[in-house]
Amino acid sequence: MEGKKFISRQLPEIHSTTVIGVKRNGKVAMGSDGQVTINNTIMKHKTKKLRKLYDDKVMVGFAGASADAFTLFEKFEGMLGKYKGDIQRSAVELAKLWRTDKYLRRLEALLTVMDKNILLIISGTGDIIEPDDDIVAIGSGGPYATAAARALVKHSKLSAREIVEESLGIASELCVYTNNNFTVMEL
Repeated sequence: MEGKKFISRQLPEIHSTTVIGVKRNGKVAMGSDGQVTINNTIMKHKTKKLRKLYDDKVMVGFAGASADAFTLFEKFEGMLGKYKGDIQRSAVELAKLWRTDKYLRRLEALLTVMDKNILLIISGTGDIIEPDDDIVAIGSGGPYATAAARALVKHSKLSAREIVEESLGIASELCVYTNNNFTVMEL
């Protein structure tokens, strides 16, 4: 295959936060840390990386560039209105737009969205990922928070909110891009 180039697209590597969502016993919670980091410098300790949209029926969190994420929140909120709160359809339409629009495809962020039934990760590469285990996480601390949440789901009776809080705490002890100033929301 000499002379031909193959382009491999993969999720962007985000070194900047932990956002985790958990669904358990009919309840959902999402949380994030509050640290803003540029390169190896902590710029802010208490920022909000979560929003409630669509009459507080949908939660959205981001990892990556803030301005990019706010642009995507706005686009996603428009899709939710257009598709009457259907987060799967809205996620598909956002991912298509994000991937094909000349301006949007340059945005560097990951989103996690959830309502009482569905948890998703949306990326600019066109990926929409629905986890098998009702746990969704993004950002550099995401793998730590996911591991902690899986253990807590398996070996405790904690609520979704408590699992989110404990998982963020564990991630903040391991990931230098994650602090312990948490925001947690529930539906």
